[in-house]
Amino acid sequence: MADRACAAPRGLLWQKLALLSPGRGATAVQAAGRKDCPTLLPLHEEELEERFVKGHGPGGQATNKTSNCVVLKHVPSGIVVKCHQTRSIDSNRKLARQILREKVDVFYNGDSSPICRARREAERRKQERKKRARDTLEKKKALKQLREASRDAAAEGAPPD
Repeated sequence: MADRACAAPRGLLWQKLALLSPGRGATAVQAAGRKDCPTLLPLHEEELEERFVKGHGPGGQATNKTSNCVVLKHVPSGIVVKCHQTRSIDSNRKLARQILREKVDVFYNGDSSPICRARREAERRKQERKKRARDTLEKKKALKQLREASRDAAAEGAPPD
């Protein structure tokens, strides 16, 4: 199997998959840490294909020779999730299902998905913090210039020694 998430034809489906591509918005690890959201679309077990593959990453031989990495595919949408965050196969299965549930919800609901709304809200808060920090920096620079100007004026008005 190739490392592609979906071998779908380019078009509307491809555009929706672009929303899920790595490097955009929340990563799978970030999304898995969120509280369970009851408004997400449910996953039906008959729509899923589950495989267990050998692990990877740090941990040496004990990690690399065990098949505790879960590859979960949602057949109707073609979305594939690979989860190897823990050494436990049960934990990885639960995490993979949660991540897949969030990705499927984003795939079908787009911008109206709770995941996208939370992402937009977090981005808005980040922009507000940046604006506040920029304003504070400008105020500090203005205050420093006023102090230097008043110090220069006081130095010019002082009698020479």
